[in-house]
Amino acid sequence: MPAADVVHGRPGEILRASSVSRSFEGIRALQDVSLELRRHEVVGLIGPNGAGKTTAFNVITRLYTPDEGDVRFGGETLLDTPPSGVVQRGIARTFQNVELFRGMTVLDNVRVGAHARAGEPRPEDILFYVSLHTVRYRSPLELPYATQKRVELARALASGPQLLLLDEPAGGLSHEEVEQLGTFLKRLRDDFELTILLVEHHMALVMSIADRVHVLDFGKKIAEGTPREIQANPSVIEAYLGTPKSSVIQSYLRPER
Repeated sequence: MPAADVVHGRPGEILRASSVSRSFEGIRALQDVSLELRRHEVVGLIGPNGAGKTTAFNVITRLYTPDEGDVRFGGETLLDTPPSGVVQRGIARTFQNVELFRGMTVLDNVRVGAHARAGEPRPEDILFYVSLHTVRYRSPLELPYATQKRVELARALASGPQLLLLDEPAGGLSHEEVEQLGTFLKRLRDDFELTILLVEHHMALVMSIADRVHVLDFGKKIAEGTPREIQANPSVIEAYLGTPKSSVIQSYLRPER
C-alpha cells in the first residue's frame, strides 16, 4: 500500500535538516544539527536523556520553529508550513506519551488520520493490518498501553505518509513484544514504501533494524553511521556511559542475541 505522492528532491533524499538550532530560555536544545533521510530507510535517532531527540521531532513536524537552519522535505522548506499542514505534506508521527482522542472509538481515532489526506488507505484496512479490527468499536481507555500505541500508529498510517516519525515505540513493551515490533517495522517500511525515523532508547531494537543511526548529545550531533560503526564509536560510548570503551559498554550498545 504505497503512498500516493512522489517526493521530489535530491536523488534518494526525502528530508534534510540543515544546521538547525533551537533554544529554550537560553538553553540550547539543538545546536547546528544536520541530518539527511533517504527514501525507504529506517533511520535511528539516539542519545542520552535530554540529548534533543524529541525537540528534533518537534522541529520536523513544525511544533517548534528553529532559531536557525532549515528543514526541507522533498526539496522544499517545511518552515512555511503550519503544524496542521504537515500531515498533508506527507509526514506523520507518534508520540512518546500516547496521544489519542479518548472520547472516540479506536476506529474513529484512525478515521481522524484518514481524514487528513483523502484517497489514502481506508481505516478498516489499516486496522486489519495492525491487528486491531477486533477492538475497533472499543474506547482506547479500555485497552492495554501497548495496544494504545498500535492505535496511535494506525492513525498515523491512515494519513498515507511518506515519512513516519516514531517516538519511543518500544516504551512499555516486553522483550518479546520488542522483538515483534522490530520485525513489524521492517515489514511496515516495505509494505507502505515508507521512510521511518525512529527515536528509541531500546538499543537492541535500533541496532537490529536501522540502516543508519544519528547520535545526539547535549543538543549536538556527535556521530552518524551504520549500526556497526555507531557501536564502535568511542564518542557515542562515552556519551551514553561516561566511561572509556570496554567490552561491557560494547554489549550495552550491541543488539541482543
